[in-house]
Amino acid sequence: MNSKKLTYNKAIDELKTIIIEMENSEPDVEALNNNVKRAVDLIKFCRSELYITEENINKILEDADLN
Repeated sequence: MNSKKLTYNKAIDELKTIIIEMENSEPDVEALNNNVKRAVDLIKFCRSELYITEENINKILEDADLN
């Protein structure tokens, strides 16, 4: 991933950019391969962030005895 700290919002923005690029051009095979690999990495990152957030929220609710 990038040297800057990747956040959920940055990952979503990058995914949108990849999709737009792929829709608006005919990338060569190497570019297509790289875009798909990067998109998969970003999707995995986003899923992980969502899972962690869900777990944290559930813990907060359990600790507050609201769940």
